[in-house]
Amino acid sequence: MNTIQNKKVRFEDLGMIDYQAAWDYQEKLLAETVSIKTQNRKLSVEEQLTTANHLLFCQHPHVYTLGKSGHQENLLMNDEQLNAAGAQFYKINRGGDITYHGPGQLVGYPILDLENFFTDIHKYMRILEEAIILTCADYGLSAGRIDGLTGVWLGHEDGQNPRKICAMGVKCSRWVTMHGFAFNVNTDLNFFGNIIPCGISDKAVTSLQQELGRELMMSEVAEKLKGHLVRLFEMELELISPKL
Repeated sequence: MNTIQNKKVRFEDLGMIDYQAAWDYQEKLLAETVSIKTQNRKLSVEEQLTTANHLLFCQHPHVYTLGKSGHQENLLMNDEQLNAAGAQFYKINRGGDITYHGPGQLVGYPILDLENFFTDIHKYMRILEEAIILTCADYGLSAGRIDGLTGVWLGHEDGQNPRKICAMGVKCSRWVTMHGFAFNVNTDLNFFGNIIPCGISDKAVTSLQQELGRELMMSEVAEKLKGHLVRLFEMELELISPKL
């Protein structure tokens, strides 16, 4: 663990942003944090610097992403069909299989030095899931987990009609995280028809809009989710202007 734990987290709302641009920004922030951690190993306790933590919220134009353990055959489109749909495709370095990002989906990228909080990736993933579960509960929806599957689901209790409302995939380097979660708020679910989401063929995908029968204000959902993350991680959130 870090000698001095920094619970402050810099929050940026990046709005609608190209997937590659957000990915590059995450890589930059992660590299800066890892560099400080590497330098600290050569310094006395008194000389060591605290590491920064970041939380990015955004939306992306239509894009499909495939994790390093995924299978490209779960993308049911060729290049010509991707172009026709106005969608991009990336192979990326997070865990998990294929997923979709697009307008109306709240994407969260925590770049946290877990040594400022706890060194337990399993606990980290469960806290991210819990924040989504609590946000769904704010809207009267009973969300939860399914054993052996990452993410947050509705219909998880009876197993009759399980449907995923939030996908997750993270990377961790020297206890610094990147990538994160994709929470379907007002997402156009038709785009999921072009993939086998997360490589799971026998379960559906849903959104808050689909479940509630109305469109929601993205800013309202974001505020509720942010509040749950702050409480669960015991963060001290600092709002800063987007740097992109």
